[in-house]
Amino acid sequence: MIVHHLAILFVEIVLFAIALGLLVPVSVFSIECIAALFPEFQIQSYYALVPRPRVDILVPAHNEAAGINTTLQSLLPQLIEQDRLIVIADNCNDDTASVAHKAGATVISRQDPERRGKGYALDYGLQFIANNPPDVVVMVDADCIVHSGAIARISRLALATVRPVQAIYLLTQPPNPQPKDIVSALAFLVKNLVRPRGLGRLDLPCLLMGSGMAFPWEIIHQIPLASSNIVEDIQLSMDLAISGYPPKFCMDALVMGTLPQQHQAAKSQRTRWEHGYLQTMLKQVPRLLKASYAQKRFDLLAIAFDLCVPPLSLLVMLWAAAITVATLAGVFGASWLPTILLAVEGLLICISIVAVWAKFGRTNFPLRTMLTIPLYILWKIPLYLAFLFQPQTEWIRTQRDSAIGE
Repeated sequence: MIVHHLAILFVEIVLFAIALGLLVPVSVFSIECIAALFPEFQIQSYYALVPRPRVDILVPAHNEAAGINTTLQSLLPQLIEQDRLIVIADNCNDDTASVAHKAGATVISRQDPERRGKGYALDYGLQFIANNPPDVVVMVDADCIVHSGAIARISRLALATVRPVQAIYLLTQPPNPQPKDIVSALAFLVKNLVRPRGLGRLDLPCLLMGSGMAFPWEIIHQIPLASSNIVEDIQLSMDLAISGYPPKFCMDALVMGTLPQQHQAAKSQRTRWEHGYLQTMLKQVPRLLKASYAQKRFDLLAIAFDLCVPPLSLLVMLWAAAITVATLAGVFGASWLPTILLAVEGLLICISIVAVWAKFGRTNFPLRTMLTIPLYILWKIPLYLAFLFQPQTEWIRTQRDSAIGE
């Protein structure tokens, strides 16, 4: 009998600890989503504080000949006389350099098969412009469309605030999207628009997203970029924030990419993003907490809390598994307190997702999309199991749909 009571007590303690552990990311996620619903109160126009700065745009490109011209054509009309558009043809074996040169960009080529990855390419670009540096450096991926006015807005905001700036970076659905493509685009919207917008409403910094980023030269040339980190944008966010330059979100600039339609390409992209995010989260959250305490800075604590929110599908998986076990434990005599706490957390997740959909996604994501979320989560289970046993640690370029069809 004593053994039975001790076993029940142990189960209750474990389940309560799990429920409390999930309360942190669930609460952060919900606060960010609800804050994003608040209207914007423009106190001061940063754009009026500084003139349009001189800008160098770096476009790292690895075998992007099929689509880079579209990206460059979206950028060229936004340049002024002293700006430079620089394509880093990184370990290419196609016509990327030739296509970029014909479009009117300055092209520099880099060949180093032992040091692969976007971080190395960007570092090479910074070295190239160091002798004649601009006021602001903008970084754009080679498969993105930069909407009109975005370069001027993020560069002026970066110069005015002396901080890194992140534009809105979203993904369009591929032609003839599958249900998982629609849900994936919705999840990306929550991650890259809703949550950063909520942080902005709370006057807190955001994470960088890899494309549509602007940096004052005086800041970015101090930060090492040369690494093979598969989510170099998040690592860069941490390094800048701890150095005293937390990124700022710009709601007035838009950059668009496209979700890959091919199953293998989508799987490869998701694996790289989410494995890299989880690895960075495990390493950087303790680092941020330590720096927050040492520097007495609340913004670093806020970034740590934001980073501790796992991908939404994983968060839902963990919650579903926890409440299932807690409910079974309650049926067999354990306390119902963990189940009640987890039920409240589930309600917070549901309210946040529905509110976000109603505010931001109703037009592009029909209501029936919500019904396919469980299937999307099931599709992601092998990805997370792979993280436990064989996490991806090397940078692998996502295959483009245009290239696949050739």
